Amino acid sequence: MPSASAAANVPEDVSEQVAAAEAAIAKSDWKTAETTLNTWLADHATDARALFDAGYVADAQNRTDQAAALYRRAVAANPKSFEAHISLGLLLAREGKLDEARPELATATTLDPGEATAIAKARAWRALAQIDRRTDPATASNDLLEALKISPETASDTLLAASLADQSSQLDAAAAAYNRVLAKEPTSLPALAGLGHVLLKQKKYPEAETQLRAALVQSPGNPAVTAELATDLAAQNKGEALPLLQQLHQQHPNDANITRMLAAVLSDAGKFAESDQLYVALLAAQPSDTGLLISHGQDLVHQLQFAQAFAVFNKVTQIDPSNADAWSGLAFTASRIHRPDVTLHALTMRSKYLPENASTYFLWATAYDTLRQKTEAVTYYHHFLDASAGKFPDQEWQARQRLRLLEK
Repeated sequence: MPSASAAANVPEDVSEQVAAAEAAIAKSDWKTAETTLNTWLADHATDARALFDAGYVADAQNRTDQAAALYRRAVAANPKSFEAHISLGLLLAREGKLDEARPELATATTLDPGEATAIAKARAWRALAQIDRRTDPATASNDLLEALKISPETASDTLLAASLADQSSQLDAAAAAYNRVLAKEPTSLPALAGLGHVLLKQKKYPEAETQLRAALVQSPGNPAVTAELATDLAAQNKGEALPLLQQLHQQHPNDANITRMLAAVLSDAGKFAESDQLYVALLAAQPSDTGLLISHGQDLVHQLQFAQAFAVFNKVTQIDPSNADAWSGLAFTASRIHRPDVTLHALTMRSKYLPENASTYFLWATAYDTLRQKTEAVTYYHHFLDASAGKFPDQEWQARQRLRLLEK
């Protein structure tokens, strides 16, 4: 909270009543200060300093609506009041009204802080950085640099810089910043969790596991850290990932992100029916989520429910015609339900977004073969054999058998 003794920045005489109110504020005697200020403001409604002091008193007592109104009146009475702008901006930020808070804080950074000192202006820059990090990490970084020009760097600053670097995909810089914090505070939960997150993104799985486990020592059962650890363990094919996520899901059954992660790990473990139950439940709330639909379709394929999977992939292509995974799924399932015309259309659409591979060459070949388009079938069987390199022995045998017949 800003200093109550700071006046508006336009020189003005302070009345005995306002001075008395500020003396009461210094003692946290809110009742005396409020009574004195109310009496004064009844006859001096545009006294910017008294309005700010009254706002401060209301703010100190958590009467935020009244405080905001008084700070706004102080700004109107004296647009150059640093204290009124920063106090209003910080109050609005605390209430989550970030779009309203930002212009007040930005204005405060342009004003002379007067008795409030440069440290208060640095506070405005830091608050701006926290707001800007939502949508513009580069601007947030500049905000933080402005704060550091006029005040020493703190651990919170380093953590913010690390987070901003992470958001900007500057992962090495983020890791270095988190390590600077840990060098001074080895048990810092934000630094341990943040470094673990960055290492996970860098696919440095054993190193990430070490940091995330250390974070859980500081905060046992932390859902976000536990979820990251489970992701890391799954990436390392460690069996601990599944029970960890199952326990987390039991503790937070309505957390969609945790449910989604558990579904993915169950699918990776070959438990396709269990995985699909979770995806179906998630889709009930988000029926047009293409990621969920793709995962649902893939689980159906693994359960050999090709017609149902075909319908799911077809739905995704209608929602998002540029979704290459949907076109891949549609091509494969169409081939399994004997729709070679759809297979060819789906492969044509997929080729706009992804290069061909052995699997798609085989789908092209078999679709043309089914439609008795001999020349095209022969061409794609050869493409398949060139690309497969012994990885698909059953399909390679089939391709060679068909080529013997087609090339007679």
